[in-house]
Amino acid sequence: MKARDEQRLVERSIPGMNRGTRFAEVQHAEHAGATLKRIAAYFSHEKTMVVCMLAVVVFGTICGVWAPSLQSKAIDIIAGKEAGNFLKTLAFMLAVYLLYSVSQLVQGFCSANLSQRIVKRMREELFAKLVDLPIRYMDTHSHGDVMSRMTNDIENISTTVSQSLPSLFSGVLTIIGTAAVMLWYCWQLALLSFATVLLTVLATKTLSSRVRKFSRERQRLLGRLNGTVEEMISGYRTVVAYNHQELTTEEFCNTADSLTRAGIKTEIYSGVMGPIMNCIGNIGFVIIAAFGGYFSVHGRISVGVISAFIVYAKQFSRPINEIAQVYGQLQTAIAGAERVFMVLDEENEEKSGEPFGEGECAEITFQNVRFSYEAEHPIIRNFSFTVPFGKKVALVGATGSGKSTIVNLLMRFYDIDEGKILINGQDIKTISRDSLRRNVAIVLQDTVLFSDTIRNNLKYGNEAATEEQLAKAVEMSHCKEMIEALPQGLDFPLTGSGENISQGQRQMLAIARAFVADPKILILDEATSNVDTRTEKAVQDAMQQVMKNRTSIVIAHRLSTIRDSDLIVVMDHGRIVESGSHSSLLAQKGRYYELYMTQYAGFAT
Repeated sequence: MKARDEQRLVERSIPGMNRGTRFAEVQHAEHAGATLKRIAAYFSHEKTMVVCMLAVVVFGTICGVWAPSLQSKAIDIIAGKEAGNFLKTLAFMLAVYLLYSVSQLVQGFCSANLSQRIVKRMREELFAKLVDLPIRYMDTHSHGDVMSRMTNDIENISTTVSQSLPSLFSGVLTIIGTAAVMLWYCWQLALLSFATVLLTVLATKTLSSRVRKFSRERQRLLGRLNGTVEEMISGYRTVVAYNHQELTTEEFCNTADSLTRAGIKTEIYSGVMGPIMNCIGNIGFVIIAAFGGYFSVHGRISVGVISAFIVYAKQFSRPINEIAQVYGQLQTAIAGAERVFMVLDEENEEKSGEPFGEGECAEITFQNVRFSYEAEHPIIRNFSFTVPFGKKVALVGATGSGKSTIVNLLMRFYDIDEGKILINGQDIKTISRDSLRRNVAIVLQDTVLFSDTIRNNLKYGNEAATEEQLAKAVEMSHCKEMIEALPQGLDFPLTGSGENISQGQRQMLAIARAFVADPKILILDEATSNVDTRTEKAVQDAMQQVMKNRTSIVIAHRLSTIRDSDLIVVMDHGRIVESGSHSSLLAQKGRYYELYMTQYAGFAT
């Protein structure tokens, strides 16, 4: 059975699991307080930058609050209500506004620098965690969701740190400073001006909730739309072969229509927020003009103070709107950070243990092994057999019989529930995973190559490999002719994980990579399934030489590839039902005979 076939057994046991997921809808964090404390810990590593940013925010806020007062003084000097040098006051006011602008630039630089440093640290920690997580975690979590935590969630945190937090700090300080100055100038006019704030808060709360609602809907539909496009592109041949173009187009258009409606509603509510805020602001200006004129006529305030109040009223309402918007961004960032911390809190794969035993070759023994992906649903039951030194053992059986699971257990991708797996008498549970995997090479049916040169891909399991070892592996795996035909030979760059060469060529390179690793144990899981018959025969001949004096386990559906195996083990529902040589198993006319005749005589079973 292919590894992904057994993997589906795991996926089906997880409600709502979907590997096609690319966008996860972010909800409010469940533990916002604890998450904020952990985020604050990242700021503690950047104390200097945090202090600089806060200092710049405070300085900029002081300049922003002070400037309208200078404007008021200049107007009163012109009106003759106050003595002073007009040009000097004007120059001073210009300098304050320039300093305010400079502080905004420096604040942007500091916040961008701070956010990138924090995100870099968080991203490095998350990636380091991902490469140390157990295989079970990756098998039981949507790959799209894991990638979303690395990209979308961390990007939300970056945006919040670089934009939202400075706005929050400066907004709070501006509100406090502006309110204090307005109350100092004329508390009656200040209280009248504050009345419009209630309208601002009410309008912002109502509109923001609508915007968030339709934004989430738009994001969800965008994820579905991208999923449809991705499936159509990746499965284009299948779509065309089954004439599903119209159905696929209809599905796309239905989702696109829903996305358009959600987008229109989002843009409408986002768009009307500005005009409504301006309307409320104009109401505030009318209040200030009317009552300010009244107070000015009665000598309570000057004309300059009225002009300052108009600026302060706008300056007072603007941060309130920003804080309302920042609140939503903070909730999204905290929820994203919580998802990131959930991964960071997962237990790493246990790496401790003894080194792999010395010796030229390895004998593998399975003793009463029992294993289940889910409790009470065993995949492997009472499994016992031995792979002798330097022998080739083949595992055969129908899809779902547990062949690839045996490989997963031997590699310690999963630990067994009961029994023992011994290598030269050494329990693999006592061997460190790193040491074990350095001595085992595996070639899977689903070839994985990396976007790098062929040379570096071949040396992936043995970085110290010499040119002679590479040349020998290339020749034995029958890759020499193919590599020599490429423009740069071994230095030819593979793109898109090897998409610029054929699937068969990728499979042959994977076999060559296993040869370069020079392991004590070699595992071939349908390793020649994607090469043509002629190449398969050549590779089989080469593998016979490579497998000499090396313990080998071969998983195959095509029984022609394992006729010469020293031992063939027939599995069914996690148990061994037959074992023996090719000829002896055919003579028994049991399960192996049925499989063989199905492939080569066309008999139904």
